[in-house]
Amino acid sequence: MATFSRKISVIYVFLLLSITFSDYGFLRGVSSFGINYGQVANNLPQPEKVLDLLSALKLNKARIYDTNPQILTAFANSSVELIVTIENQMLAVVMDPQQALQWVSTHIKPYFPATRITGIAVGNEVFTDGDTSLLQYLVPAIVSIHGALAQLGLDKYIHVSTSSSLAVLAESYPPSAGTFKTEVAGIMQQLLQFLSSTKSPFWINAYPYFAYKDDPNRVSLDYVLFNPNVGMVDPYTKLRYDNMLYAQVDAAVFAIARMGYGNIEVRVSETGWPSKGDANEIGATVENAAIYNRNLLRRQLGNEGTPLRPNMRLDVYLFALFNEDMKPGPTSERNYGLYQPDGSMAYNVGLSALSSIPSSSSSSSTSSASISTITSSAAKVKP
Repeated sequence: MATFSRKISVIYVFLLLSITFSDYGFLRGVSSFGINYGQVANNLPQPEKVLDLLSALKLNKARIYDTNPQILTAFANSSVELIVTIENQMLAVVMDPQQALQWVSTHIKPYFPATRITGIAVGNEVFTDGDTSLLQYLVPAIVSIHGALAQLGLDKYIHVSTSSSLAVLAESYPPSAGTFKTEVAGIMQQLLQFLSSTKSPFWINAYPYFAYKDDPNRVSLDYVLFNPNVGMVDPYTKLRYDNMLYAQVDAAVFAIARMGYGNIEVRVSETGWPSKGDANEIGATVENAAIYNRNLLRRQLGNEGTPLRPNMRLDVYLFALFNEDMKPGPTSERNYGLYQPDGSMAYNVGLSALSSIPSSSSSSSTSSASISTITSSAAKVKP
């Protein structure tokens, strides 16, 4: 029997084979960067104003959590590429091919191609949703929606996938040990087979913030914020990681490879850092949020890949554009936005921020003990 390290090496080799910031505020010309435009609020600007903001910031990729007709209409004839979402409660309906065709004919076809819809997320974090009955609907719904797109001649332009929480992983440290939880393995196999056959991406919601919040004494703040740090080396691949997000993404890549699919691209559908939180939400500060997002944007400027896939740029969608005052849960949930609903910045991550917010000069090491909490962070699901 091959040793574990030998198996890891085989998987590793298989996988390897297989912007500028503006003074106005944000960034320009980064094709691998998008933003989540959530709407769980009662005070957001009209979609036309949101489009003006995105245009001013030179952002050309956005993700919404429904198919709001006002947004789809407002974004017509713009440069913004949109990923739309089928809500979890609709999965049982659209798993029927006729219902899926009706849904696509009603929610997609009237707006495309004037509105640049590039993807449909069938549900969000279904694998870790409290309603476990949703799992049986997920893949049939995805297949039916894709079939409807194909019937209408749209499948070549719009990919179909779903976004998963990092909690689908049973192991994520070290990245080469990445594995899916056994209870989702059966459905995951079906999903991965679909993604592979249609060349669609696997989307993951990854939040290093949760790992730091849960164990700030052992998890290096510099490591989770992309600041200079000693980092960690995967003992099996010998790859060095200087930030937790890339480690989380590569853990997902390894988990997918273990299921037999080394050709699927992993993209980040959500990541971010809250600028405010409750007393027990350690690290939820304006300064940390600005540093995390600023450093993330710097990485995006370089079109970086992860250590495992250095030549494949990592597509990332930041959470979120606005603070959303009606989101349930702890205070942090309402404070992930870069902007307030009135259009003012919650904090500045533009060029002025880069010169005014110093990077931490600490070089705290990231020991195996501290990084091991990545595994526990994988069990955290963003509400």
